[in-house]
Amino acid sequence: MRVLIVAPGSRGDVAPFTGLGLTLLAAGHEVTIAGYAMFSDLVTGAGLAFSPLPGDPRLLEAAAWRRGGSGPLGVARLIRLVADHLRELHTGMLAAARRADMLALSGISYAGGYHIGLALGIPSIGLALAPVYPTRDFPPSTLTARNLGRFGNLAAGQVLAFLGAPVLAGPVRELRDELGLPRVSSRQAVIGQMDATGWPALHGFSPSVVPRPADWRPGLEVTGYWWPYSPGSWTPPAELADFLAAGPPPVFAGLGSMAPENAARLSEVIAEAARRTGVRIVIQAGRAGLTWPAEAGSGISIGEVPHDWLFPRMAALIHHAGAGTSAAGFRAGVPAIAVPMIGDQPFWAARIAGLGTGPRPIPVRRLTATRLAAAIRDATTRASYRDRARHLAARIADEDGTRPVIDALGRLSG
Repeated sequence: MRVLIVAPGSRGDVAPFTGLGLTLLAAGHEVTIAGYAMFSDLVTGAGLAFSPLPGDPRLLEAAAWRRGGSGPLGVARLIRLVADHLRELHTGMLAAARRADMLALSGISYAGGYHIGLALGIPSIGLALAPVYPTRDFPPSTLTARNLGRFGNLAAGQVLAFLGAPVLAGPVRELRDELGLPRVSSRQAVIGQMDATGWPALHGFSPSVVPRPADWRPGLEVTGYWWPYSPGSWTPPAELADFLAAGPPPVFAGLGSMAPENAARLSEVIAEAARRTGVRIVIQAGRAGLTWPAEAGSGISIGEVPHDWLFPRMAALIHHAGAGTSAAGFRAGVPAIAVPMIGDQPFWAARIAGLGTGPRPIPVRRLTATRLAAAIRDATTRASYRDRARHLAARIADEDGTRPVIDALGRLSG
């Protein structure tokens, strides 16, 4: 069966599907990942076929930074940005879908991809990296990390869906017109039809991190993580290997795909916090361009390094709490200090603290050397953080998030 995984988004929105795609390939499927062109090498380097989608996630991210990407107003603005982008995205999705037998949809491809599947007679399934459906158990992951109570959590999720539907429905209804499908209401276009038919949406995170809410409808499942492809033959640069061997385990600091405008200040904050605590630092440049000042002490700047290799060698992690980076930290069994910025990052940051695998998060806008130094001391000296992190890692290691996906595709194709 020719499976098309549609993965619009940043690197962290694509990488988990490289590992899942290889598992599907081994199960006998032909697998293509559709993503933004900048991630072609990431996909083909894993041995999977790639189909480019129009657009560039850096444009959406830059707009989100300027206008605010978290909180009610930030989410509303981001929804409008996404709606503007959907029209060109749907064109690329439709072209790729015509060569597929099954659609596996993630992120903002959900609604449009579902209707493309209907029009082409192709089964489809959702693959989510964060919880997106309303529940009493926690608030919407893109809205707030603050628990609003069981009634408030559900109400916030329903209001977000209600307000977002008319904005996102425009491009989806235009797509339905192009596909020759009957006109439907805004809610039916975005989520109503999927809910009415019990459309399956699998969530690729551990139930030990976020248990499946009991009030989710049938078809919404939590499978366990889908891990990015990592070449077994990878070896570290000599400079990094020598640094790790020269002293005790260091602290990692990185912001992944995030590119805040104040990267120079953040680099200085990290360096000063390291100086105050006396820890060694591995700082990953990432899209932010973080740097390690030569005069700052015992530290090193690195480029791309597989997190599954690097994180277990660290004493603690400082990161933005993106879904993928948080997952890698849980898998490594290492305490984490979350410095969330936008989107669902505050949600995952709250999970790190709630699970007892790290101190309370410090939003990046409030990050100072004093606060970060205190968090580093806490994360590297409190035994309970490491004990709970290791216990969680052991539970995650026993999970196979790919098996439910293979089984679901089998049911849909049968």
